[in-house]
Amino acid sequence: MEAKRTEPVTIISLRELNLGTPEPQPKESKTFTVEDTVETIGFRRFHIALFLIMGGMGVAEAMEITLIAVVSPVIRCEWQLENGQGALVTTMVFFGYMAFSILFGLLADRYGRWKILLISFLWGAYFSLLTSFSPSYIWFVFLRTMVGCGVSGHAQELIIKTEFLPTKYRGYMLLLSQVFWLAGSLLIIDLASVVIPTIGWHWLTCITSIPGIILIMAFMFIPESAWFSVSTGNTQAALVTLERIAKMNRSVMLEGKLVEPILEKRGRFTDLLDAKYLQTTLQIWVIWLGISFAYYGVILASAELLERDLACGLRSESEAVVTVGVSEESQSPCHCQVFAPSDYQTMIISTIGEIALNPLTILGINFLGRRLSLSITAGCTALFVLLLNICTSSAGLIGFLFMLRALVASSFNTIYIYTAEVYPTTMRSLGMGTGGSPCRIGAMVAPFISQVLMSASFLGALSFLICVVCAISAFTLPIETKGRALQVSDAGLS
Repeated sequence: MEAKRTEPVTIISLRELNLGTPEPQPKESKTFTVEDTVETIGFRRFHIALFLIMGGMGVAEAMEITLIAVVSPVIRCEWQLENGQGALVTTMVFFGYMAFSILFGLLADRYGRWKILLISFLWGAYFSLLTSFSPSYIWFVFLRTMVGCGVSGHAQELIIKTEFLPTKYRGYMLLLSQVFWLAGSLLIIDLASVVIPTIGWHWLTCITSIPGIILIMAFMFIPESAWFSVSTGNTQAALVTLERIAKMNRSVMLEGKLVEPILEKRGRFTDLLDAKYLQTTLQIWVIWLGISFAYYGVILASAELLERDLACGLRSESEAVVTVGVSEESQSPCHCQVFAPSDYQTMIISTIGEIALNPLTILGINFLGRRLSLSITAGCTALFVLLLNICTSSAGLIGFLFMLRALVASSFNTIYIYTAEVYPTTMRSLGMGTGGSPCRIGAMVAPFISQVLMSASFLGALSFLICVVCAISAFTLPIETKGRALQVSDAGLS
């Protein structure tokens, strides 16, 4: 009897013991994302080195683009070109830029930013060097078109910088990098003032290709974007890149496993026109088109004004500079003179305007936001375009050109940053490339209006309307990117 009483008690006690002691659960492993790592590593030595190398690429790109403005009067004399032929050079350069910016953007989202940036630099430097040997106008147009195709891939430098910079530094550093564009523009103008009157424009184009050739060696330092690597499922490559940056910055690498969704669909044009991005994409295209028309219209129109002012008797003959190797008989009365020293000085002063508003632009995009800041600068550009038409003095012309360059450059910088931030990794390069296409359409149209259909009232009215449309489009953009983390895919965007 006693045994029967104790047995149930023993069984119950064992059951109570089992219920009261939970089974040990496996410990959860730590995970982190690329965004977490980029923010933790911070802004230090790696980013400074990247900033300087990419800045050098900006110098090379600015020299290639600005070369068109300083060489145009010279080749017009040498080959006795009509206005339409002179404008065609600029148009074809930007046609090549437009066509290949979409292609390079598509390829960069599929095969990597680093590869496309390297290919574009090799391409641009090679054809830039060949341009110096152009035996005729047709060859010059063809080779500069090829240069435009190569330069279009340089947009990947901005993508790489954007994807490596912590959120709070993007608005500052991406704008400060425009100092290098200014340096390149000033450098080519200074070189032109010395080289063209002495040894000719062929040597100037040869010298222009040198920075691009030298910078090819710097590609050993530039890593592939970790954002791109994880989007393709290559987390090991992304981890190696992040560890390399952390080591160089002397920062502590996050512990755990790097995780990101593997995204099979990348670089698809249809994604840009998806319901989530349709309005943003269309308005970005309008803004790119308008700003580029205003920017290149101001640059080319100012060069054209200076050239015609010299050739048509509004300046003393003592200031004129005759092109080396160009006979007087080949010069037409109003369309065949090169710049005087004072013209180069005017171009330098107006070019410096591109950085004049950078401090205000930095404050604007970081406190007011990208949309409102862009809307304000585009609206002010429209106002100064109207005021330019009532300018009657040389000093007034220089002052208005200075302010126009400052305002348009500020708008350009802001839309560059906004476009790089608003799209996810899967189509960031394609978004930048397609944004660059309407930008180049504006650049293609600008020379025919500023050089062929040169009319202050017509140019002013058209530029005013376009800038107003840009201001409205910027103000009504549906997404604000200030302080917003970069998106790997569109899943995080409502």
